Amino acid sequence: MIKSLTRLGVLRRPRMLLVLPAAVAAVAVVAACSSSGTPSGTSSSGSSTPAAAAAVGLKTAQISGVTVLTNGSGFTLYTFAPDTSTTSNCNGTCAQNWPPVKGPATASGVKGAFATIKRSDGSTQLTFHGHPLYTFVGDKSPGQASGNGINAFGGLWHETPASGSAAPASTSSSGSGGSGY
Repeated sequence: MIKSLTRLGVLRRPRMLLVLPAAVAAVAVVAACSSSGTPSGTSSSGSSTPAAAAAVGLKTAQISGVTVLTNGSGFTLYTFAPDTSTTSNCNGTCAQNWPPVKGPATASGVKGAFATIKRSDGSTQLTFHGHPLYTFVGDKSPGQASGNGINAFGGLWHETPASGSAAPASTSSSGSGGSGY
């Protein structure tokens, strides 16, 4: 009986009615994920900003009186003193504890030099003012900065001030051997 109804088209129409909304929803998701009608690498104002074209949004937050960069979920971003503007020195176990922030990204209202570097594993990592950025697994909720001032994996870790300036002297450790934030 079902085969007879299918041949007559009776059972196909309800399936089509279920498929159509799913197809429309898929098209809407793809459209929402694409750029806002501007060519890749160009902002709506027409200026060329390759990092901003497909960038993940970052935020800022006040933590212990300092405005710091956070990821989109509000978790503090950190820099590692031994890093250079072109090289992350946090790999393996270090990167498991201090996950690199994937790039590109931007932060609304933050004036600064966002860029990316290629990590030793081939992935892309976001930098801010020439410092590769990380989160910290020890931060269990947004607004924490429990990794700030830690000396681990061969260097000091500091929260990343949104101003791009150095970390307050009270969070630095003398004898670190690196400038860091």
